Amino acid sequence: MTNQLSQAIDSLLHVAIEKGYIHPLDRLLKQNQLLNLFKVAEYIQPEETVVVAQAKDLLPTFLAIALQHNLINDSQTDKEIFSAKIMAVMTPDTSVLNQTFWNVYNSDSPEQATDYFYDLSQDNNYIQTEAIAKNIAFKTASPYGDLEVTINLSKPEKNPKAIAAAKSMPTSAYPKCQLCLENEGYAGHLQHPARSNHRIIRFPLLNETWGLQYSPYAYYNEHCIFLSADHHPMQISGRTFENLFAIVEQFPHYFVGSNADLPIVGGSILSHDHYQGGRYSFPMDKAPVMESFDLAAYPQTSFGLVKWPLSVIRLSGKDKAEMEAAAVHILEKWRAYSDPEADILAFSGETRHNTITPIARRDGDAFICNLVLRNNRTTNEYPDGLFHPHSDVQHIKKENIGLIEVMGLAILPPRLKDELEEVKAYLLGKENSIQPMHLNWARRLSNSHAITADNVDKVVENGVGKVFQRVLEDTGVYKLTENGLAAFRRFVKLL
Repeated sequence: MTNQLSQAIDSLLHVAIEKGYIHPLDRLLKQNQLLNLFKVAEYIQPEETVVVAQAKDLLPTFLAIALQHNLINDSQTDKEIFSAKIMAVMTPDTSVLNQTFWNVYNSDSPEQATDYFYDLSQDNNYIQTEAIAKNIAFKTASPYGDLEVTINLSKPEKNPKAIAAAKSMPTSAYPKCQLCLENEGYAGHLQHPARSNHRIIRFPLLNETWGLQYSPYAYYNEHCIFLSADHHPMQISGRTFENLFAIVEQFPHYFVGSNADLPIVGGSILSHDHYQGGRYSFPMDKAPVMESFDLAAYPQTSFGLVKWPLSVIRLSGKDKAEMEAAAVHILEKWRAYSDPEADILAFSGETRHNTITPIARRDGDAFICNLVLRNNRTTNEYPDGLFHPHSDVQHIKKENIGLIEVMGLAILPPRLKDELEEVKAYLLGKENSIQPMHLNWARRLSNSHAITADNVDKVVENGVGKVFQRVLEDTGVYKLTENGLAAFRRFVKLL
């Protein structure tokens, strides 16, 4: 064990020092921390250093040693926790990381600062690049431009034993949620992901402290999360727009957006105020303005209705304060707005239904802000949500349509990988175990295409993309029909 472990430790520390994550003076300290982790009292200096491209390339070796010597159980959770502890040794402490980040930010550029942090987050395996590579991704043409579809296979699913073990564990209120700052360096357990190698950049946001981290299971390039240092609920307000514009001022190469603050139309975490961002151009960003309008109170700002299945008002201009005021004006008008003819009711009793999904980015020295109008009302006919994927498309997507999907990137559940293979077998007339919920859809595909072994993959991909198009159309409060656009214009007229 000692020779093999010493060789792996030597390689890990070499790459960490080369990349500037560890100071050479700390080498012995880090070396002994790793020996302690493996419960070994001796280190044998290798005759030659085996150079690896990334520190995480050594994880299979470290895990094999740990398993061989019964340091961990052969479970997904144990391996993740132990891997994170190894990578934590080569990861700079929060104070050092923040100092380096802001030195690069101030002396070079915001872009180079985030490059440094992003590279570290990949090198230390916090961003699960190998797992992300398992995702299935394709594009589908639509009347709104190409839509992007991913089947999310990166997050490991717990097996029944792990689920049962997690249920028997006592619940803990620490950390309060998976976004809280307390996750930084937290070892994790069956009910909470391993975060020993997790670090957060602190940055000033108006008069508050916020954090910047990357998403471990990124859905797009440099998928990051901006989070409040305090644990408080999501809320869309005037402060939201101030925050979004302030963030894209500090990080002009990133977009930033907020999930809506109501159930059904919001994201999966409403308990901790946060935004998502990254370096990516989504299908919605490429969608054109189909109809422009002016608001006299905001003369420096351009307004337009976007050709998109969801109902989007796009603001653009260089006067940040005016754009913030215009966005607040639209939010307040929308929150109180009802149009029964268009099935839009602002309230059911005291329950509010209208909100906005806002997204901001820079275009040179201009600001762009897309305001997506949302409504979470349910009806007897549509108990899951009137402006939510309807039952006939839920065989593909039934979960909430959050910020990322609003912009045209589908995040579909892992079950579809195997289920779609059965659909293909059905279409080719082979023995299959097609799920009953897919049967009507598969029959429509069969009736509308001449299916062959050569084209079946493309037919099914396009079919899934068309269902996602319908999902987005269901989610739009104003449909792109004559009546829908007339109703949209009625709201705009009130502005």
